[in-house]
Amino acid sequence: MRPILNCTSYMKKIFKEYKSWALVTGAASGMGREYARRLALMGYNLVLVDINAKGLGETEDIVKACEGIKVLPVVQDLSQRDAADRVFEQTEAAGCVIEVLVNNAGIMYCQGIAETSERMLGLIMMVHMYTPLMLCRKYVTGMKERGCGYILNISSLAECMTWPGIGMYGSTKRFVKDYSRELRIECQKTGVSVTNAYFGAVDTPLIPLKESLRKLARGLAVMITPEKAVDRALKATFRRRKGVMPGLLNHIFKPLCIILPDCLLGWVYRKAKPYLMKV
Repeated sequence: MRPILNCTSYMKKIFKEYKSWALVTGAASGMGREYARRLALMGYNLVLVDINAKGLGETEDIVKACEGIKVLPVVQDLSQRDAADRVFEQTEAAGCVIEVLVNNAGIMYCQGIAETSERMLGLIMMVHMYTPLMLCRKYVTGMKERGCGYILNISSLAECMTWPGIGMYGSTKRFVKDYSRELRIECQKTGVSVTNAYFGAVDTPLIPLKESLRKLARGLAVMITPEKAVDRALKATFRRRKGVMPGLLNHIFKPLCIILPDCLLGWVYRKAKPYLMKV
């Protein structure tokens, strides 16, 4: 387990006012595990959701090192149409009052649409779009009634990149951005906030790079650590900010992503196509 980090003063204040449960999807590893760890340090009881039962057990062991933390593990395939219903039913049956919802689960995807299996196209749309939307729908009503709630949805820098190879991934993340904005506006004056995180490259095993290239990317601030990404996202969430995009270079790069011409993107795609994943 990593060394325990001190919570910031504003987080401590929030916790004193509202002690409740936080729900994190994709909690079996990576950033989902880090969200769970940080929320446990803040004192939140946790609902951990993932398809990976073994990984969930490992995360549960880590967060239970925080004294007094209750954990409800939910093994669930989030690509199933009734996934949100099943998660909601289990939390209701256990009496978990969800105050924080972190829609973290995602799929690393990089391939042309025509080369991607129908199964994978459906899976990424369900995990990135349908199930997070339904989870928001399930829990936001109770948050409004109680007058307090925090929703963190994970979009991406890729939402502004209508590029071949990552176009489908970016399109699903753009949907996340758009419905999050609508929901945030609807929740004004209710005590419920909706925050979007727009990450670029995060240094996790999902990105297959040699260690030397990882060090270079971190040094250039092109890639950030999961700890930094989670820290920035949670700070934005509890400050009820609209969104956060860590990394100065991401802010510089974003306008360029929008103006690149189709002919150039097509050339890049043809050159990169042999190296894209096959799914």
